[in-house]
Amino acid sequence: MLEAALTPAGILSELNKNNITHVVWLPDSETNFLFERMVADPTLELVPVCREGESMAVAAGIWVGGKRPVVLIQNTGMFESGDSIRGLALDIDFPMVMMVGYRGWTRHGHTPDSAGRFTEKILDAWNIDYFLVETDSDVGRISEAFALAEKTQKPVACLMGAEYV
Repeated sequence: MLEAALTPAGILSELNKNNITHVVWLPDSETNFLFERMVADPTLELVPVCREGESMAVAAGIWVGGKRPVVLIQNTGMFESGDSIRGLALDIDFPMVMMVGYRGWTRHGHTPDSAGRFTEKILDAWNIDYFLVETDSDVGRISEAFALAEKTQKPVACLMGAEYV
């Protein structure tokens, strides 16, 4: 039986549906296939950062400038971004969507990687709603996240629970 996959095409389609203009991200090996497709998309401007903690301020500046950014980071980088999330995204009512690589997560019970165990607990502590995106059949949740962020004027996370293929 073929396992369902998460492909760049579905993710990019959702970003385009939501008129995303900028992807603020920290490049990593897990998102290489998505990177190649993002570079080829003329509607997206890629804004790489050196540390995930910078991503919130960069995205906020893009948003204040009238554009629509999305932040693409790994869960460990989200942990490192805590003060930026608190001080910017939450305190200025920034309707930001974070697409967070869910490193260490497993749907099969025991999760030995603390990054996977702590991700949802930290989002809950910050009172940030989130959606799990594992396969192309889940990518519509990305649009749900954008709609919720706009409605609440707060950040929302999409936990990307699978590596891209």
